[in-house]
Amino acid sequence: MVKWRYQHRSEETVAQVFGNLKLLKSDMEAKGWVIDSFIFKYKNEQFVVLVKLFAEKEKKQNPYALVKLEFLRRIDVSSSLQVEASSSGLLVDAKTLRKFFNIEYSENLRDILQQFNENFSRFIPVEVMDNKGNDQLSVMVSSLSRSDSENPKKVYCFKVRRNGIKSNGELAQRSDYNDNKARILLPHLYSKFKDDKNISFCFSENEHDKKTDEEILANWAKTKND
Repeated sequence: MVKWRYQHRSEETVAQVFGNLKLLKSDMEAKGWVIDSFIFKYKNEQFVVLVKLFAEKEKKQNPYALVKLEFLRRIDVSSSLQVEASSSGLLVDAKTLRKFFNIEYSENLRDILQQFNENFSRFIPVEVMDNKGNDQLSVMVSSLSRSDSENPKKVYCFKVRRNGIKSNGELAQRSDYNDNKARILLPHLYSKFKDDKNISFCFSENEHDKKTDEEILANWAKTKND
C-alpha cells in the first residue's frame, strides 16, 4: 500500500511545516514524558491527539517515524485512528486518512491533503503543556495502562512497592508507563518517589481499594521499618 506523506516545494518547507513535532518530541524526552496530548479541530469536530514515543526496542513500521499519533474523536473516544508520523507528515495512506476525517474525494486530492497537513501542523505544540482537560488526561492514562499490559480501568492507587533485582544483578525499575500514569493521577505522591526508579505504583480497578496519599506513605514507612 502506498503511503501518503506531505510534500511541498522543498524539503526545507516540509521540515518547517512539521518542525513542531520534532520540538515536542525533544521536550517530552527532556521532561520524562512518553505520552502527551493536544486538541485538534477539523471540520467543526474536535479530536484528542495522543503523541507517543517509541519504546526502546519497539519496531517502527516506517524507519523515518518520529512518534506515534492517535486521533480520538472527542465525542466518542472509541473512534480512533493510529498512525506513525515523521517531521514531513503523517505516514498513512490517503484512503485511510480520507475515511476517518471525512475528506471528500476530488481531482485535486493532493492539494486537499496538503491543506489538511498544514492545518494540523498549526495545532501541534512545541512543548508539553500543563493545561489539559480531564478527557485528555483520561485517554492518556488509559493508553499508558494498555502500553504497560495493564487493565485501563486500574486507576485507583493502593500502595507503592519496591521492585526486585533483575537476573543481571541490577535493580528493576518501574516502567515509563507506570511512571507517567502516577505522575498524572498522583502528582503529590509521585513527587515523593520520582527520583527512586526502583519504586512502582500499584493500581486497582476497584475504587474500594483506593488509599489516600497519606495512607500509602504511612504503609510504606511501616514496611520500611518492619
